[in-house]
Amino acid sequence: MNDKRILIAGVAATAIVLVGGWLWLNRGPGDGGDRFASCRTAVVAGGAGALGGPIEMTDETGARVTNEDLFTKPSLVYFGFTYCPDVCPLDNARNAEALDLLDEDGIDAQAIMVSVDPKRDTPEVLADYTFNMHEKMIGITGTPEEIDSMAKLWKAYYAVHDDGSDDYPVDHSTNTYLVLPDYGTVEFFRRDLTPAQLAERVACFVDAS
Repeated sequence: MNDKRILIAGVAATAIVLVGGWLWLNRGPGDGGDRFASCRTAVVAGGAGALGGPIEMTDETGARVTNEDLFTKPSLVYFGFTYCPDVCPLDNARNAEALDLLDEDGIDAQAIMVSVDPKRDTPEVLADYTFNMHEKMIGITGTPEEIDSMAKLWKAYYAVHDDGSDDYPVDHSTNTYLVLPDYGTVEFFRRDLTPAQLAERVACFVDAS
């Protein structure tokens, strides 16, 4: 093989490697890959795709909403209740601060507070709560059956201990879930992350989408 043919073969081989490498790095979930692999730290049984699904709930304005209505931008989803005395305010405040940090980086995201306590958390109560938390936080709730269905889809735990008093307790898990348009739920975050760490993690997923 003369030098010219060797050169052509070498260029072709290099092109194949480069194209193959680009396809590998940019492969999507449908190609058997995971475009978010470098961002992930949480482990979900069945993969992150096992979280989430079609829902129909009531938002803080009283309107009925579905996935298509809610998840129009990167969304931090949290299950809790407005009468929660300590954990929920801290977690939602952390999520709200992360939204501000993301906004500074040019990422338009939102937070969604899912109330698992529909008896006390009417749309009006939710609207007051989210207004005081952040302008980009939306409150949603539903019937006990709708809440139960949504919680199961996101594998979120809650238990309402309604003993007839005004201040009955509600147990619930404290994960925050990241839902991206076109991709669904891609990750969940534990409450030990700081606002800056949470914003950094969300930005990684947004940049990879």
